[in-house]
Amino acid sequence: MSDARERVRAHLLEHSVRRGEFTLKSGRTSSWFIDSKQTICAPEVMVDLANLVLDAIPDDATAIGGLTMGADGVSFIAAGVAATRGRALSAFSVRKEVKDHGAGGRVAGVLRSGDRVVITEDTVTRGTSLLEAVHVAQEVGAEVVLILAVVDRGGTAEAMTAKEGLTFRALFTAVDLGFPYEGA
Repeated sequence: MSDARERVRAHLLEHSVRRGEFTLKSGRTSSWFIDSKQTICAPEVMVDLANLVLDAIPDDATAIGGLTMGADGVSFIAAGVAATRGRALSAFSVRKEVKDHGAGGRVAGVLRSGDRVVITEDTVTRGTSLLEAVHVAQEVGAEVVLILAVVDRGGTAEAMTAKEGLTFRALFTAVDLGFPYEGA
């Protein structure tokens, strides 16, 4: 395990993982919860995480984003660090609903037709938010080249995205953090 990966993993365990009784978005209960934004947005590991993301995505990717709020931190830090390396990687957010004022639409930030897109998320259990963002990016005319989560706690996103012919990767799994997968 690289030093950067170990630092991010240790930070997730210390600052993002909570134990107790939690109700998940799906309505199911779990004995653990992860608020990975506590790690993604932390200055002491932010650049390490961005480097892990950039190492995981294809060199020809031109944009990174996903459903707000889960994708925002990951997308923005990865695009920012990429810029310091001379790599042009646009960042965008997919709104949860269409904005009915200003320029409107569901996409905020820079996403163009023809972009080769990485759809990202901080933590995924089932994968439905990822697919929602995929479909919005495709409607814009972008090609989704990878789906990337910081943490896969459910273990089902890979199969769900594969049904749509998409590749899924996670930087960390529930198992990497010492927990069983939550499942669908």
